[in-house]
Amino acid sequence: MKKVLVFGMTENPGGVESVIMNYYRAIDRSQVQFDFLCNSQTVAYEDEIRSLGGEIYKIPARRDGRGAFAQALDQLMAAHAKEYCSIWVNVCSLANIDYLKAAKKYGIPKRIIHCHNADNGDSFLRGLLHRYNRGVVRKVATDFWSCSDEASKWFFGADIVGHPRYRVIPNAIDGTRYTPNEAQRKEYRRLLGVEDALVVGHVGRFHFQKNHNFLLQVVAEMKRLEPKTRLLLVGQGSEMEPIRALTAQLGLEDTVQFLGVRSDLEGLYQAMDVFVFPSKFEGLGVVLLEAQANGLPCVTSDVVPHQVKINDNLHFLPLEDGAQKWASFILNQAVRQGRVGQEQFMNSPYNMARQARLVQGLLSE
Repeated sequence: MKKVLVFGMTENPGGVESVIMNYYRAIDRSQVQFDFLCNSQTVAYEDEIRSLGGEIYKIPARRDGRGAFAQALDQLMAAHAKEYCSIWVNVCSLANIDYLKAAKKYGIPKRIIHCHNADNGDSFLRGLLHRYNRGVVRKVATDFWSCSDEASKWFFGADIVGHPRYRVIPNAIDGTRYTPNEAQRKEYRRLLGVEDALVVGHVGRFHFQKNHNFLLQVVAEMKRLEPKTRLLLVGQGSEMEPIRALTAQLGLEDTVQFLGVRSDLEGLYQAMDVFVFPSKFEGLGVVLLEAQANGLPCVTSDVVPHQVKINDNLHFLPLEDGAQKWASFILNQAVRQGRVGQEQFMNSPYNMARQARLVQGLLSE
């Protein structure tokens, strides 16, 4: 059995974490096993990781002290690097590539850097580090993976697409988990108290990238046109309290439900009538894949890479159109179009059944 050291899991069960876990669940773990290098004390899916046979190594985060971080990383690599055929580093920025440097120093032969975002969602300083490390990473990584070609242009630089060790790895998911289920839909709508409502759904951390401010403005316009409109917000993050305050300011306290982090997204998608995703930038948008696997009509900003579109009922709109036009489009076109079946999704590159064996082979070759 070969072993892969994986970086990218945090305390938040977000998009990157979902991608990693989707592949971890699907690989043949008698042939390839994942262990995890983390810099948070709480790790999303920790119990599941251990139940699947994965080891979790926790070291201090670099932001909490460079010395302690460097020492812990060096000690870990010195003790364990020889056990791994590859390291798979999943990040949204190149601000910290020390994991790859340490892996090279201690002889892990295959060193994969995997891009998961299309712009800087962090501080100005991390943006500077990212740009500097574009050149450095090509000296320490052996393989360059990405969620999309569009994201790679910002992350690596436009010329990376021609690199012989570059490839796009679809953010594949298990579509069978999201199969439309009318009985489950009725039960979730009852539990959420939205049996007779028009339910708008959104899944994403509370961060400026996800554009919750604009989403609330859209829902306020929808509410004016269709009083039965309700909004489900799934996620956590640093901007949750400002968004709660804006919800009150717009008079939407009885319209919006803040559901926090949930482990039952499959059921929540069943309860929705339309999925709205007005991000300011995205690497791809895993939740759009999940929503499409459920057949939901989706409306997303046109800055999201268009290769995310699988179903005919996913629509791109410019943010510049404003909340009124978005609200009108959602009510008059997307909602009326309704759900579609799973055939298109199951035949797409984002179906995990088609991708797990490929990624397993790439990680262990």
